[in-house]
Amino acid sequence: MASAERQPDRGATAAGQAPGIAVDNLTVGYNGRPAVVDVSLELSSGSICALVGMNGSGKSTLFKALMGFLQPSRGRIRIAGCDLRQARRRQLVAYVPQSEQVDWDFPIRVWDVVMMGRYGSMGPLRWPSADDRRQVQRALERVDLWDLRERQIGSLSGGQRKRAFLARALAQGGQVLLLDEPFSGVDIGTERLIIDLLIERRDQGATVLLATHDLESVPSFCDRVVLINRTVLAYGDTSEVFTQANLLRTFTLAAPPAPNS
Repeated sequence: MASAERQPDRGATAAGQAPGIAVDNLTVGYNGRPAVVDVSLELSSGSICALVGMNGSGKSTLFKALMGFLQPSRGRIRIAGCDLRQARRRQLVAYVPQSEQVDWDFPIRVWDVVMMGRYGSMGPLRWPSADDRRQVQRALERVDLWDLRERQIGSLSGGQRKRAFLARALAQGGQVLLLDEPFSGVDIGTERLIIDLLIERRDQGATVLLATHDLESVPSFCDRVVLINRTVLAYGDTSEVFTQANLLRTFTLAAPPAPNS
């Protein structure tokens, strides 16, 4: 495992400040079958947290719950002190999906993909303002895609596609940023660009939660780690949680049985 510089302690939430993400005894699943069980965690504003687990461990399910796409059967979620309905109305959560979840054949320009991040601030006709256009341009420039803004999204390389959806999230400007496998299929340069932008958003006060299998990079920029296998196995500061023993437990332990209720 790669060595890492010591991270600042960003685990605690300042007095009087609501955590960026607060999950309390959450159980959620599909068609009455739980996919994650009794998950509790709290992530402060101004922090980066890695969500680590095997395929099928519940990472994507937790993301869908945080975005309000799945209704919990038990527990609750708060985003920056708001319930999910308020968080969605205020556009507090921005999401960068896995590449496999996107229809790359859809005839849409890179510019239009990034402009989608501004929809929540537009009127019912979704007519972009001058400020919307400025935010989109700035986001494209930050991910080094301004020159490719007129290209069809599917014509980009894997790393460029990832950067386009990161630009969409940056243009939205949410306080919570969720990324599902952001380093999958990207080159070293794109990985470094993504990490630098995540650190920048953290330093601006955002809460960043990313699901990743790229374990080598986690200690270099993540303040906290959540190890999950349908429930939280370990959670806390990276230096304390991201150990060989905990990782072995995470990737070999059988998933807990689903509750009868």
